[in-house]
Amino acid sequence: MGERVHRSVMNIKVGIFFYVISLFLAFFSRKIFLDCLGAEFIGLTGMLMNIMSFLSVAELGIGTSIVYFLYKPLQEDNHKKINEIMSMLAYLYRCIGFIIGLGGLIVSFFFPWWFNNLTIGLPLVYFAFYSFLATAIAGYIFNYKQLLVGANQKQYLVNAYFQTIGIVQSITQIILAYYYRNLYLWVAVGIVFTIIGIIVFNIRIRQLYPWLQVDLKQGRRNLHNYPEVLQKTRQIFVQKIKDFILYRSDEILVGAFVSVVQVAFYGNYTIIVSKFNFLVNILSDGMNAGVGNLFAEGNQKNTMKVFWELTAIRFLIVGFVVFGLLLFVQPFIACWFGQEYLLSNIILYLLIFNIFIMLSRGVVEMYIGACGLFSDVWAAWTELIVNICVTLCLAPFLGIIGILLGKIISIFFIAIFWKPYFLFTKGLHMPVSDYWRGMLPYYLIFSLFILIIFLIKSQYFDHTADSLFKLNICPHHDRIHAFLTMGDKRYEIFRCP
Repeated sequence: MGERVHRSVMNIKVGIFFYVISLFLAFFSRKIFLDCLGAEFIGLTGMLMNIMSFLSVAELGIGTSIVYFLYKPLQEDNHKKINEIMSMLAYLYRCIGFIIGLGGLIVSFFFPWWFNNLTIGLPLVYFAFYSFLATAIAGYIFNYKQLLVGANQKQYLVNAYFQTIGIVQSITQIILAYYYRNLYLWVAVGIVFTIIGIIVFNIRIRQLYPWLQVDLKQGRRNLHNYPEVLQKTRQIFVQKIKDFILYRSDEILVGAFVSVVQVAFYGNYTIIVSKFNFLVNILSDGMNAGVGNLFAEGNQKNTMKVFWELTAIRFLIVGFVVFGLLLFVQPFIACWFGQEYLLSNIILYLLIFNIFIMLSRGVVEMYIGACGLFSDVWAAWTELIVNICVTLCLAPFLGIIGILLGKIISIFFIAIFWKPYFLFTKGLHMPVSDYWRGMLPYYLIFSLFILIIFLIKSQYFDHTADSLFKLNICPHHDRIHAFLTMGDKRYEIFRCP
C-alpha cells in the first residue's frame, strides 16, 4: 500500500512539474510559430498530426489490453510471464508499425487533391508528413517498453525522459523559427529529437529491467497462449475508433467543413483546453496503475474508498478549470494573438461543456480500464454513428458549432448514464443506485457553481471597469484593460493593445 501511494504521488508530482513548463512553452511557442511560420503552416501541421492519429488507430487498443495483463505478474514479480507478455507486445507493435507505414503511404497519394490550394507547396507537405510518419513508426518499434514502466507505476520516468526531450525540442524550434523562419528546418528538428529520445530511453530501460528479454519469435507463438489479449483488443479497437473521431478529428473536420486557416484559429482554443485537460488527467495517469493494483489485490472496501476520494478531487479540480475557462479564455486569446483571432462565445461554451463531460467521467473510465471491461462495443458504435450523423447534418451549415454539437450529443448519455451502470453492475458488482447517491451532490453543487460563475461574469466582467478587479474588453477601442480599484481610485495594472 505504501509503495503504491508513493509511486502514485511521484507520478503526479513529476506530471505537474512538466505540465507547468510545457504550458508556458505551448503558449509562448504558439505565438512565435504563428508569427514566424504562418497560420497556414500551423494549420497544416495540425491536420497532418490528426491524420497520423487516425493511422495510429491501427494500434487497435493492443497497448491498453497488454497493460491490463501486466498488473498481476508485476505484483507477483513474475519475470518469466512479464517477458512472455512483452515479447508478444514487441511482435504486435512491429506489425502495427508496418501497417501504419503502409497506410501513410496510401493516404499521401491523395495530398495533391487535399492540399492543392496551399501556398507553401506540396514538397513541404510531403516532407512534414513523412517526417511525422517516421517518428510514429519508430515509436512503435523502439518505445513500446514504456507500457511496462507505466504498468509498474513508474510513469514518472517516462514523463521525465520524453517530456524533457520534448521541452528541449520546443525551445530549439522556437529559436530556429524566430531567427531562420525555415519550415523544413522546423520539421527536421522533430526527427533529430525523436532519435535522441529513443536512444536515451532504451538505455535507461536496460538499467531498470536488466532481466527483460524480448524474443519476437516467441512473442508470435505466445499469441495462441493469450487468446484474451486478442479478444479484448477487438473490443478496445471499436473504442479507439470512436475516441479518435470524437476527440482527435477536430482539425480534420474544421479543415474539411470550414478552412485550413480556421484550423489554426480553432487550434488556439483547443490548445488551452487540452492543457487544462492534461492537468486534470495527470491525476488519472498517476493513479491508473495503482487502481489496477487495487483490483489485483481484491480489496473491495479499499477500492471504493479510493473511487470516491478520486471523484471528490477530480470535481474540485474541474471546478477550477471551468471557472478559469469561462472567465478568461476570450480575453486571453485577444491578448495573446489579437481580436481578429477570437471565435464566438457559443463555440467557447460548447468547448467547455464538452471538456466537462470528458473530465467528470474520468474516474469511471479509469476503473473500467482497471477492470478490463471493454465488452460494451455497442456503446462505442452508438456514439460513433450518432456523432457522424449529427456532424454531417450540422457542420455544413453551422461550421465549428455543428462539429462540437456532434461530439456533445453523441457522448452525453453514454458517458453520464451508461458507463457508470456498466462499471457498477459488471465490474464492481454493486447496485448503480450507490453511484448516483454519491454523485448527485456533486452534480448539484457543480450546477450551482456554474450559475454563480455566470452571475459573476455578468455583474463584474463588463465594460465599466469599476469593480475590485475586472477585465474590461473594449471592442470599440480594440484593447483589453485590467483595473484594480481601491477606495475611490482606480489603477490600470494591465493593458493589451
